[in-house]
Amino acid sequence: MISPQTLLHCRADGPRKNAGVTELNQIDLRTLVTGNKRAWDSFVTAAAPLINAVVRRTLASYRLSEEDVMDAAQDVFVRLCANDYRLLKTYDPARAGLSTWLAVVARSAAVDHARRRRQATTPLDDVPEASLGVEDRHVEKLKIPQGLLTDRQMLVLKCLYDEEKDVSEVAQLLKIDAQTVRSTHHKALLRLRSHFQEEPQ
Repeated sequence: MISPQTLLHCRADGPRKNAGVTELNQIDLRTLVTGNKRAWDSFVTAAAPLINAVVRRTLASYRLSEEDVMDAAQDVFVRLCANDYRLLKTYDPARAGLSTWLAVVARSAAVDHARRRRQATTPLDDVPEASLGVEDRHVEKLKIPQGLLTDRQMLVLKCLYDEEKDVSEVAQLLKIDAQTVRSTHHKALLRLRSHFQEEPQ
């Protein structure tokens, strides 16, 4: 188990965050999933800055304490090593970089944590969609295979994330209602999650 002190020490700020992404690319996952303690410690040190940054940004729209942020980050590592590293073993480097894949897992864990806490300042559906995204400077852009998403889903994601528009702006631009934008966004995320083989907790 990772201590809160370790996670606090590994908060993502400036050069340390970028160094963590570089270190992630040097982790030997085959050794890691055998339960090697040294490999796991190195992985935690390298991954914590990125995971903390994604969790913190995802939870920014909620009135949650620093302890909640640390708990949500802890949940990510629990997911990764649970059931003999079952989730971590699903990572496929041919589909995405490790930092991108970890960001998807971290964002999902943070949203699940916020839902469980039921202390959001607004209902989850009212939170700006882009606030659930991952900043480009944290990870490389997700490589979405051609044909995985529909043209509308791709366009909605582009508007919400690349152009940082809110739901009402996207609805007005595409001449559809806001609920359709939310539904399209939700279905696109489900397809991406399924593609990257992320398993629900």
